[in-house]
Amino acid sequence: MIDAREIYLFKHLNNEQLKKLQAISHVREYSRGELLFYEGEEPKYLYILLEGAIRVYKTDLKGNEITLHYFHPVNMIAEVANFEEFPYPATAEFETDGKVLAIDFDRFRNEFIKDPAIAFNIIRSLTYKIKILNDIIIQNMMMDAVSRVAKFIDEHEDLFKELKHNKIASLLNITPETFSRILKKFKEQGIIEKKGKELIINKEKLKKYI
Repeated sequence: MIDAREIYLFKHLNNEQLKKLQAISHVREYSRGELLFYEGEEPKYLYILLEGAIRVYKTDLKGNEITLHYFHPVNMIAEVANFEEFPYPATAEFETDGKVLAIDFDRFRNEFIKDPAIAFNIIRSLTYKIKILNDIIIQNMMMDAVSRVAKFIDEHEDLFKELKHNKIASLLNITPETFSRILKKFKEQGIIEKKGKELIINKEKLKKYI
């Protein structure tokens, strides 16, 4: 069992509280491609991502997967469904091998939710999720493809360098071909430059497209 005090949500717990948390939680390991949960499933656990990367996506009526966000450690995953008591609104799939801390939510709510520090960190996490939703709305309704790519690179340079291009295109709701054309344009303008194995981003030139 991990030391839960290494997780921002529980860093203030005393030994007695830590034992209570350990009694209602366990670590689960997943392989790349495995689902943490699927859209429509009833939530039973509060999930905290400890290792790996998770893609959250919805499936449209034609069976197409629409990527909503990528999560990296340490993050609560889809906790809104727990607190609002509705089925998961999207599917969560591991992009890499990973681990989560699975906490029995009913017992967690009864034994821990009144703790002010935990409540504050949950509110902070929910606020972050609202920001993600707001970014998705702005991205899809108010920004063209070039602006979406520029904003993603500016705000998520590490993910841009880590994820495959088709994954980023899916996240931005554009075709891989469009994404490739935009990257070519950015390279021609000196916004993106490769020096050896290192990818250099000129943030000043990039900002004119945001």
